Amino acid sequence: MTGSIILRFVCLIVGYLFGLIETGVLYGKLKGVDIRNYGSGNSGTTNALRVLGTKAGLIVFLGDFLKSLIPCLTVTFIFKNIEPYANIYQLFVLYAGFGAVLGHNFPFYLNFKGGKGIATTAGTIVGLLNGWMILILLILFVAIVAATRYVSLGSILLMIEFSILYIIFAFKGMLCFGSYGTPFIKEALIESIILVLLFAALAIYRHKANIKRLMAHEERKLSFHKEGEIKK
Repeated sequence: MTGSIILRFVCLIVGYLFGLIETGVLYGKLKGVDIRNYGSGNSGTTNALRVLGTKAGLIVFLGDFLKSLIPCLTVTFIFKNIEPYANIYQLFVLYAGFGAVLGHNFPFYLNFKGGKGIATTAGTIVGLLNGWMILILLILFVAIVAATRYVSLGSILLMIEFSILYIIFAFKGMLCFGSYGTPFIKEALIESIILVLLFAALAIYRHKANIKRLMAHEERKLSFHKEGEIKK
């Protein structure tokens, strides 16, 4: 039991260290700006898109996506074929991914001022390596953003959908937990669901200002053009 707790902690810390790679801040500095001083003030994909343009948005998304996907895939590679963790390895994947989100959202060296964690969470979702989950969530996210042009709404609903879909897949035996027949596996499954709910709660909390603007019909819609010249 002690060993399992230590492994969870290690996955969380490793994920956090990966999450500290703030792609938006690094790319912005290459362009001579700190994107946290413009737009929404965060270092994520949407703000990079609005402040620096489409190319910047794509680069920042890819960086924030990979910094979660890489540790998640590494955890899968290590634990998937090791007993007794082969039937609960996705729990460790979630710990690594959650650590990456925490590092992205709250980087200690930037006064804990980071992004909102959606691209990084997307890396975790892909890192679970469940094709149906990835496909369904991708279609839903693209459909919502295409229909409304609100990235924030798509992101919030994505996290809610992820939680619901994960729970359904978990109890349908479509994840590594299988039939969750033993107490060891059943406890890990419940723990993984709690982690997924924490992903969603954190993302919604980070979007609280967006939720207020959406309710007031003041939220900015998606645009693939910079919102104005940056004054240096």
